[in-house]
Parts: sequence; structure tokens; C-alpha cells
Amino acid sequence: MMPLTMAKSGERNSIKKIGGKSEIRLHLENLGFVVGTPVTVITAIGGNVIVNIKESRVAINREMASKIMV
Repeated sequence: MMPLTMAKSGERNSIKKIGGKSEIRLHLENLGFVVGTPVTVITAIGGNVIVNIKESRVAINREMASKIMV
């Protein structure tokens, strides 16, 4: 298990765990980041990540990406 910030571009992973405070977890869940969901990193610039999840592209910052374990 590793944080999403360490995943390689183009690599398909599955979300294993989401950490952080309850409001952060709820926000990520609303964006589609749910345990068991496949996620693919499109690009990572300075720790900020653009991912493909549930047929949508979502950009999240380094802090939020570090809470998502794949």
C-alpha cells in the first residue's frame, strides 16, 4: 500500500484506504474516491495529481492525494 502521490502515471490502481479527518474523507467520497474504486494517475505536477476515476478527470492537491492509499 502506498499513497496516491507515489503512483506512476498511467498505472491503474485500486483505492485501498482513505485517511484524514471525516470532512476530508467525505469530500473525497463526493468526488468519487471510494474504497475499491479503480483510479489511474494521468499526471502529477509538484505533488498535485490529475486522476481518472469513474470515467471523470479530477485534480486534487498533494495533501488530499497523500490521504488516499492505493
